[in-house]
Amino acid sequence: MIIETDKLISELIEITKENITIVEDFIQRPFDDLKAKSNENSWSVLECIAHLNLFSEFYLPALKKAINKNISPPSYFFYPSFTGKYLVKLIRYKEKLNKMKTSSIMDPNGSILSKEVLRHFVFEQRQIIDLLDDAREVDINKIKTPLILSKWIKLRLGDTFRFVIYHNQRHVYQACLASGSFKSIAV
Repeated sequence: MIIETDKLISELIEITKENITIVEDFIQRPFDDLKAKSNENSWSVLECIAHLNLFSEFYLPALKKAINKNISPPSYFFYPSFTGKYLVKLIRYKEKLNKMKTSSIMDPNGSILSKEVLRHFVFEQRQIIDLLDDAREVDINKIKTPLILSKWIKLRLGDTFRFVIYHNQRHVYQACLASGSFKSIAV
């Protein structure tokens, strides 16, 4: 699978903007609705977004560092790696979601949270859009970033962006389901 770099970046920006719009809508909702859970093991809207904020604490600095170190000119095409394709397929939202266990350090279940979680997410997503714009000027095939799951595995910058943004989309949609905003999504 080969993807035009500019088309990929534009798609990821659009997904990120959609995520921002959805979360900005959550900010307007009553706090009790945002912390409601269908059962003790499920995540509330706030917990879904808090999980993404924990994720961003690792990836935002890693993405910035990788882009700032770049010395290669941009590539017209992006070639996803085998590992990148696998991780994206695993994490990407689909109608019948596969359940995944998160590590305890990334699990916000039971945390005391406020609407600040939502505002922080929006702030970080705007930073991701800026990083995606910066990525237009670098070779997203040659630059490598660490993977949160393992210090030993590194992904191409394009794979990392895809993994992070599809992961964000998955949990924003999960938050929508938790809020009762929709029952299903056609993706």
